Amino acid sequence: MSEPVWPYYPLFLKLQGQRVLLVGGGEVALRKLRLLQRAGARVEIVAAALTPEIGLICETGKAVHVAAAFDEAQLRGCRLAIAATDDRALNARVAAAAEAAGVPVNVVDDAELSRFITPAIVDRAPLMVAISSGGAAPVLARRLRERIETWLPATYGRLADFMRRRRDAVRGATAQGEPRGIWERFLDSPAAERVLAGDEAAAEAGLRALIDARPQVGEVYLVGAGPGDPDLLTFKALRLMQQCDVVLHDRLIAPQVLELVRRDARRLFVGKARSQHAVPQEQINAELVRLAQQGLRVLRLKGGDPFIFGRGGEEIDTLMAHGIPFQVVPGITAASGCAAYAGIPLTHRDYAQSCIFVTGHARKDGTLDLHWDQLARRGQTVVVYMGLHTLPALCAELIQHGLPADWPAAMVEEGTSPHQRVVVGTLDDLPQRVQAAGFKGASLLIVGEVVRLRGHLRWHVEAAHVAPR
Repeated sequence: MSEPVWPYYPLFLKLQGQRVLLVGGGEVALRKLRLLQRAGARVEIVAAALTPEIGLICETGKAVHVAAAFDEAQLRGCRLAIAATDDRALNARVAAAAEAAGVPVNVVDDAELSRFITPAIVDRAPLMVAISSGGAAPVLARRLRERIETWLPATYGRLADFMRRRRDAVRGATAQGEPRGIWERFLDSPAAERVLAGDEAAAEAGLRALIDARPQVGEVYLVGAGPGDPDLLTFKALRLMQQCDVVLHDRLIAPQVLELVRRDARRLFVGKARSQHAVPQEQINAELVRLAQQGLRVLRLKGGDPFIFGRGGEEIDTLMAHGIPFQVVPGITAASGCAAYAGIPLTHRDYAQSCIFVTGHARKDGTLDLHWDQLARRGQTVVVYMGLHTLPALCAELIQHGLPADWPAAMVEEGTSPHQRVVVGTLDDLPQRVQAAGFKGASLLIVGEVVRLRGHLRWHVEAAHVAPR
């Protein structure tokens, strides 16, 4: 069976300093003009009238306006022609004249009249990805472009440029003149990630180590996994999760999030529970250093945000002391994630002009060491992490220090997950309501008048409903 015939031959055309004729002065022409300008083309626009933005571009000398009717003589010396008007008869005339003059022509949204078509583009200059369905399914091509946009970091162009500038050096340093293997190992190494992070000096050292066949120091990725819903991960978090060699993860990492980690990465559980430390923090710090010194890409995956009650500062302090490269990827903290999914804004013009985050951990003697005078105030929201087991004491102290007993409060369990539950009450009765609901999972306390808004701002459907007050 013969191979299928391509509808188009894919290529990239160098237009720097070349004349391109663009017929049309509307919004469609503007989109094409922007792309042509990115390619450095000298664009001449044939149109009776221009949009204000195209007019400004021409006034500043970045394009030439030909305020005349289209004439085939205008095609002389042009590399390309694009017809972008809403007049199909005019577009057909431009196409026919371009064909006769041997100038490749594109008629926007009309493959029948076009000699070439423009693809959906993922721009990571100098790296470019072009996607085409040959005009058969442009919406599908655009959808694929959207997928690639989420996967391909915005800084990938920086990586391509780094490699371009060092091609000759790598070729010259390779004994057999075969640099491909060096570049493949480079792209799989922590050095490539250093380029994306903007640290070219470290990337240069890593590349030199590969050329000299010396062992490399690895890298640590301190990544916030968010409050539970995998869809709340950042693009960067997901990318680093997919390329790590080993992951150290906490108890609060949702199974659905952990499933997104590279499948062949080694998994080390270092979680902590109330009054229990699976691995002491000092040992976690030392393990991060030890693994990175083996040249591994180490993912430290934390629930929420690493710098909000996540002890991330302690971990990177240790990494810096040992000269280990690292990156920090912020995550959506439980306060914002759980509050949003519960339909409770943390601030509101009418109810709360500030927000305070605290932890509800008790001392060994069972007491709570918090600045109660600052917390027990109106006009603000107080969010208490890890306050489930100290909830009665928290509510009692807030009442004792000045808040009324009927002050609104809510407890969110397993926020943003399919198992999310919310109990709404007051400082006086919330502990009893939460106990009756049988909360046992990770829970967040929200105190303040913003809790009153849950009744009509609630949007997330919870699996097990707990009737609001």
